Amino acid sequence: MKTDKYVADLRGKSVSELREELTTAKKELFNLRFQNATNQLDNTSRIREVRKNIARIQTIITETSAKA
Repeated sequence: MKTDKYVADLRGKSVSELREELTTAKKELFNLRFQNATNQLDNTSRIREVRKNIARIQTIITETSAKA
């Protein structure tokens, strides 16, 4: 599945790379919310997808920190 591949890719990254990915995802979420508020967003399901990706990244960061 697509998400399994995404998670496997995230697990291969270092914590600093994950934090960069998290920052990028949060910026994307902000932009999507802004577009939605101004009625410029066509694909509103993208907001949900990005929110779940943020949660996945945060979970992997927590797991990696717990192992160390």
